[in-house]
Amino acid sequence: MPAQEQALLEHCAHARFVWDLACEQYAHWRPGRAGAPGFAEQCRQLTGARAEFAWLAGGSVIVQQQALKDFAQAMANYFGGTHRRPTWRKAGRHEGFRVVGQRGRHWDVRRLSRKVGEVRVPKVGWVRFRWSRQVPDQVKSFRVTRDRTARWHVAFAAIPEPIGGPGTGQVVGVDRGVAVSAALSTGELLSVPGLRDGEAKRLLRLQRKLARAKRGSNRRQRVKTAIARLKARETDRRKDWVEKTSTDLARRFDLIRVEDLKIKHMVRSARGTLEVPGKNVRAKAGLNRSIHAAGWGRLVTRLEDKAPGRVQKINPAYTSQCCSVCGTVDAKARESQAVFACRSCGYTGNADVNAAKNIAAGHAVTARGGRPSGRPVNREPQLLTSS
Repeated sequence: MPAQEQALLEHCAHARFVWDLACEQYAHWRPGRAGAPGFAEQCRQLTGARAEFAWLAGGSVIVQQQALKDFAQAMANYFGGTHRRPTWRKAGRHEGFRVVGQRGRHWDVRRLSRKVGEVRVPKVGWVRFRWSRQVPDQVKSFRVTRDRTARWHVAFAAIPEPIGGPGTGQVVGVDRGVAVSAALSTGELLSVPGLRDGEAKRLLRLQRKLARAKRGSNRRQRVKTAIARLKARETDRRKDWVEKTSTDLARRFDLIRVEDLKIKHMVRSARGTLEVPGKNVRAKAGLNRSIHAAGWGRLVTRLEDKAPGRVQKINPAYTSQCCSVCGTVDAKARESQAVFACRSCGYTGNADVNAAKNIAAGHAVTARGGRPSGRPVNREPQLLTSS
């Protein structure tokens, strides 16, 4: 309903406003000055701001306080070294808010039919959504977000049960690449479904049309929305592929070995500086986009979520140049992107599958060939038979 959507957008605006104020407080801090206010002090300041400004008091205090709580957690993650420093939120790009409280009092959720449910949002009322799975009783919060295509999403904070392995002790190696998103040591080649040929051509036309559109015009906004819909379609397909692939691997294998890739370092820009400009910048940018499109990081993250303790990260050194049969390391053995031909023992096979077999073996490989001490890099955990 338009009235509900407007109320949800106001919640998003309030959460974004409070977040940006907290971000500005930390941005003004300098060495020698008093520290920026913490979460408790910011909540006291929020109470004063709500008493002074009626438009802020008209919103939900739960939504606004949780925006401060999210910012405090983001700063804790930043100081902990696990995340980047939180930055400003932009309208139309960072739209969303979180609701926390006692279920049945501050918020509630109920199922209307097999595919339809509704959630009670503070100061908005009952909002319908597509029911995809059962909401556990222990859920204490949920988050509402709006993407660039104007689609609304609601996610309830619940940790699903891990997926049990088959109990057979079977091990699989996963080699992630650009041409082939994931090659398994079993010989399977899996690729992320991207945009179809017609969709890719339409995206190119829209991007050219966007370059000609006047900034701030309605035409430019319509073109941006059309581009966002195509991008969202591509993202949805990648997420769906990651979820299905990770679930399948967690069910079929007891131990999953992947390369320990530093993706954040691999996708750094090659532009350089004005004094020392980079080389092959356009080619590097294309490679970075391909790495992101292959879903390397998300696949491993979901594997660790669904199969905790059963995912091992292996040193990727020379895994693509080592023969999985005789162990000889030869850079010239990889004749092309897809063909590996060992000049020592004569083994020929798919290059990605050969690398996946080396990863499944879990051995470190030296530049001179062979596996030092003949022992795996990581000690295998004890495999328990699932009941």
